[in-house]
Amino acid sequence: MKSGPPKRIRLDDAYVLRLFRTGDAKIIAVAVGESLEHLKPWMPWAEDESADERFQRQRLRGVQHKASTGEEWQYGLFPTDESRVLGSFGLMTRQGPGTIEIGYWVHVDEIGHGLATLASRALTNVALGLPGISTVYIRCDETNIRSAAVPRRLGYSLEQTLRRAPEAPGESGRLMIWARRFPIT
Repeated sequence: MKSGPPKRIRLDDAYVLRLFRTGDAKIIAVAVGESLEHLKPWMPWAEDESADERFQRQRLRGVQHKASTGEEWQYGLFPTDESRVLGSFGLMTRQGPGTIEIGYWVHVDEIGHGLATLASRALTNVALGLPGISTVYIRCDETNIRSAAVPRRLGYSLEQTLRRAPEAPGESGRLMIWARRFPIT
């Protein structure tokens, strides 16, 4: 993809999405550490090492490389003062040409405040405005009820549910694939 999404997206007066930078490693590690028990059932990467600042710094170097090649953009959800990470939201091109997938997690203390929906709505609009993108996907295990509520609220359609080996302890092995297309059909 030749042109990518914006570096910063203001969501409202209280929240902003901003592309992660290497200097964010410490506050990401803190947020992951505080949320680790909440993340472990759903995220295969949610291990003790993911709460380590050095691990996050190395990971962020890879994230920046993927953004520079147009493969993936990882945003932090921050309060407007950017003092702490309230969640992480990614746009990924791994589903093939003309598509982008949104992936996300929210800090354990911020669950139930509508932040995943707020940020995913903004990223859906950004993604569908990118040249050549006609479909945005959100994928989650069917037992991850909170995560599945986000695409449902945003008007995504459940296109299929695939059987696969569980990748994280809380997964059932039934992957829901939600899609939003432009133009909306």
